[in-house]
Amino acid sequence: MQLACALTDIPEGQAKGLTLNEVPLFVVHYQEGVYAYRNACPHLGVALEWQPDQFLDSEGRLIQCAMHGALFLIESGQCIAGPCSGQHLQPLACEVREGDVWVDVTGLS
Repeated sequence: MQLACALTDIPEGQAKGLTLNEVPLFVVHYQEGVYAYRNACPHLGVALEWQPDQFLDSEGRLIQCAMHGALFLIESGQCIAGPCSGQHLQPLACEVREGDVWVDVTGLS
């Protein structure tokens, strides 16, 4: 696992885009949980955000792809609406240690 950022860098109900070992990813701080995914829509492989750190829908309840509007559950990465319905974002193991977010990008490039 690698240090990604401090948990305080991601306010509750928001997300943060990062790159670790050349792997684009994002971390969501949601309902006191932390979730990390590779920053690639399963539909076309494009980055999900339309502006830096803008990964969530307007209500902050779902991850949204800026390209086609696909919607994903924060907790599982499952697409529930859009052209990749039924597919999933690639989850990355993550944990919070002493106030820091750690993400595993081992074997990814």
